[in-house]
Amino acid sequence: MSYLFGISGALRAASTNTMLLHEAARLYGPDRFETGDLRLPLYDADLEAAEGIPAAVRHLAEQIAGAEAVVIATPEYNKAPPGVLKNALDWVSRVKGNPWADKPVAIMSAAAGRAGGERSQFALRLMMNAFRPRLLYGPEVMIGNSSQHFDAEGRLTDDMAVKLLGELMDQLKAVARG
Repeated sequence: MSYLFGISGALRAASTNTMLLHEAARLYGPDRFETGDLRLPLYDADLEAAEGIPAAVRHLAEQIAGAEAVVIATPEYNKAPPGVLKNALDWVSRVKGNPWADKPVAIMSAAAGRAGGERSQFALRLMMNAFRPRLLYGPEVMIGNSSQHFDAEGRLTDDMAVKLLGELMDQLKAVARG
């Protein structure tokens, strides 16, 4: 049974990044698709020492470890990935073992700006390097002016973006099922 795991760097209910994740899952066609919850406490070594790894962080790490592949959709907040995404990466790095090791990962972005999250993707790739996943480097999927490219049902309407996202998901499947 194929299991795709998605992480949206946006918490907003109507986030175009969350919509993009669901479009990616539709094109990937897994038997099971889940998304992670990034509503975690801020990483704090004192909290970790006093209480250990929070259950929500352990669950997130288990979801990553159990998936055949992971897709991350990141917005761009002030030229970088959002703090909730960085915080989740920091927490998961504290879990024993490395759920990211050799995990096929595709990164994409939807952003209000015209560059579509290019800087955010670049920064996220740098952050992920330490975890040694199998990051895919293309095709790059960056949806600029993202609110204009999804319909009322949350479907991506830009033909070129759909084509690139489909190619990225085909590559992710090929790597995951290698």
